[in-house]
Amino acid sequence: MSTQDAPIIVGIDVGTTKICTLVARVEANNKFRILGVGIEPSRGLRKGVVVDIASTSKAIKRSIDKAERTSGLEITSAQVSLAGSHVSSINSHGASGVTGGVIDQQDVFRALDAAKAVSIPHNRDIVHVIQRGFSVDGQDGIHKPIGMHGYRLEVEAHIITAASTSLDNLEQCVNTAGAEVEAFVLNPLASAEAVLTETEREMGVVVCDIGGGTTDIAIYINGDVWHTMVMGIGGNLITSDITHGLRLSIEQAEKIKIQYGHAIRSEVSEDDVFQMRPFGDETLKEYRRRDLALIIEARVEELFSYVIQEIKRSGYDGLLPAGMVLTGGSSSLPGISQFARKMFNLPVRVAQPDNLQGMTDQLHDPAFATSVGLLEWTVLMNTISYEKDSYRKQIHQENISWNKVSNFLRRLLP
Repeated sequence: MSTQDAPIIVGIDVGTTKICTLVARVEANNKFRILGVGIEPSRGLRKGVVVDIASTSKAIKRSIDKAERTSGLEITSAQVSLAGSHVSSINSHGASGVTGGVIDQQDVFRALDAAKAVSIPHNRDIVHVIQRGFSVDGQDGIHKPIGMHGYRLEVEAHIITAASTSLDNLEQCVNTAGAEVEAFVLNPLASAEAVLTETEREMGVVVCDIGGGTTDIAIYINGDVWHTMVMGIGGNLITSDITHGLRLSIEQAEKIKIQYGHAIRSEVSEDDVFQMRPFGDETLKEYRRRDLALIIEARVEELFSYVIQEIKRSGYDGLLPAGMVLTGGSSSLPGISQFARKMFNLPVRVAQPDNLQGMTDQLHDPAFATSVGLLEWTVLMNTISYEKDSYRKQIHQENISWNKVSNFLRRLLP
């Protein structure tokens, strides 16, 4: 495949603190060459939800414009990240009879479609339907059923839904900025594509993406997503506590959090100090780093306590030998991995996107895991788009024929 023929893909990460538009070319072995980057401070969002359409649209537009200028390409559509506490998930069961006695892709799609036929409120939309495992003629524990002999295929599915109005508002913002939404992708699922290894997925791992406005969780077991959750608490609350505790402006609090912050108070020397001009004051004031760490530690402990509750509520807390992978902007806070390791009693690592080429100077950072993950997700979507379209045509035209798929991508049925 020549460079000119290589597909161009676009992802727009619409976060509470920043909006990042990436333009990339898919090269050999599904590696990405970043052609364009547009990073812009976010406006008009609170805890991942649009609260000001005009401000959000302008911020997305500026991000897209930057990416277009750096890439030299026009952006007309993109995968768009999704967060917010309005996102929820349920588990469902679906079944399908096997035509011909040998399971093919069509049978899998029928079973997953049956799992989608659940009762959800009229004001909610299904965003993802993700398999958790299959059973064939009562034999469970099957992950790749295609090619197996059987008469009845059943699937356990994880269904992620979101508030229709929130989706519509975010889509309107992207459309106003001049682009179409190809699909919405839940933040922790996108982040997981960028930072998880296959071994971690199989063993059992929890991805914890700590952004500015939300903390997003996805639990992977046996290679598939088993639980997801978005909580309306994130790094911005740490900044807010610093603002009130030290009487500084939001901008000053964010600056010293990044420059002098630490998640473990005992790790900071009592002699370490820094200077800052308090809000409304003309003279510099000296602050102790340990006082700053005390504020940060309390909020981080609270945040992780909510994560622990959610993991226990899921019932999978004993099935995570690969531990936790932290990502998102707030995971760069010094000491946070050590703090998490102690609280969760699990292996913990902080992860960032890797194996990128091109304009990557800013992207090797946990804050851009979702942004890069959207590109990974686009490759998955494109890979199964032909099979999905063929299946839908088969529903309306029974005489149509298509090739069977030998390797079923299990992570998503959009």
